[in-house]
Amino acid sequence: MAAFTLSLDPCSVPQSFPPSSSSPSPSPSPLVHHPHFRFPSERPKPAAISVSSSLQGAPAYFPVQKGRPSSLLRTPAVRHLEGSLTRTEGLRFGVVVARFNEIVTKLLLDGALNTFRKYSVREEDIDVVWVPGSFEIGVVAEKLGKSGKYHAVLCIGAVVRGDTSHYDAVANSAASGVLSAGLNSGVPCIFGVLTCDDMDQALNRAGGKSGNKGSEAALTAIEMASLFEHHLQ
Repeated sequence: MAAFTLSLDPCSVPQSFPPSSSSPSPSPSPLVHHPHFRFPSERPKPAAISVSSSLQGAPAYFPVQKGRPSSLLRTPAVRHLEGSLTRTEGLRFGVVVARFNEIVTKLLLDGALNTFRKYSVREEDIDVVWVPGSFEIGVVAEKLGKSGKYHAVLCIGAVVRGDTSHYDAVANSAASGVLSAGLNSGVPCIFGVLTCDDMDQALNRAGGKSGNKGSEAALTAIEMASLFEHHLQ
């Protein structure tokens, strides 16, 4: 390990010696070095720090300046990339809807289409594909994503818990299928599948007191499509 020595330049530190009261001061001699006394009109020099290392032959001096930040602390501005809900011109969307529990999925689809219309997405830029159930959503979403026709794919379904474990298998498969579709196609695939304990919970989230999750999923689809199109190409 390199050894460092820290010392102050003696020429930059003012010195003073108190007068001695016990004995008279001797007469000055030309061979005696007298300390330097600073007068009020003289400006003090900044202190210098000497750093010597065993790896280098000569010590280095660094002036100490107070109150001035180092330029090494400055960093470039951070860029924040975010999708827009207003730049929807030219964006195309695919919508995959499960027919099972259609009383719920139809309401979710209506909420999604109304939101697309509200944010100026043209009807001719939206394609709706119906599948038998939520289990089949993933494979169709991946097919649409890989077609290159759509900027985002919205997946809508409703899985309601029953008396058997069939609910867990379908809900987990629907979630993993939508995720895999997005990863494999490189196109945002938005999860708009409800997984509820009973039909009342599902209806409350399809335009009832808990809002419309189809509308919320459409907003996510618009933002992700805009992010990919305008920032991540």
